[in-house]
Amino acid sequence: MAKKSKKKGTPGSTIAINKTAKHDYFIEQRFEAGIALEGWEVKSLRENRVNLKEAYILVKDDELWLFGAHITPLPTASTHVHPDPLRTRKLLMHRREIDMLRGMVERKGYTLVPVAMYWKKGRAKVEIGLAKGKKLHDKRAAAKDRDWQREKARLMKRG
Repeated sequence: MAKKSKKKGTPGSTIAINKTAKHDYFIEQRFEAGIALEGWEVKSLRENRVNLKEAYILVKDDELWLFGAHITPLPTASTHVHPDPLRTRKLLMHRREIDMLRGMVERKGYTLVPVAMYWKKGRAKVEIGLAKGKKLHDKRAAAKDRDWQREKARLMKRG
């Protein structure tokens, strides 16, 4: 029997990962949020044309908003729609979750960063990380630990 290969855009597949989030922040907790999109944005997401590198999330008027996520419009976009690749997008979560995140951000100094974007049951979801910023010495320690883990794996492989 042949293996089933995952095609792009299948439910449950990853659209984009924000690698700089893990580098710049300690991610303490992760949450899932829906995202309000326009039609051309969904088509672009199916083609994996999104960049979360400089994106961040703010709580404004008891709502979560995604800023700085760049969704590149397809060249075959409609002529009557003028797409804005950097528009702010509303994130969809339950009121209790938003209030809890708002309290953590305002009182405890956490930051909200998008960690990943993926498909779940045909809907685009954003994984939000509740994060604390890393200092330079933290980044050096993480790099040193990562190098040691890699070296340890090499030594174990040799025997």
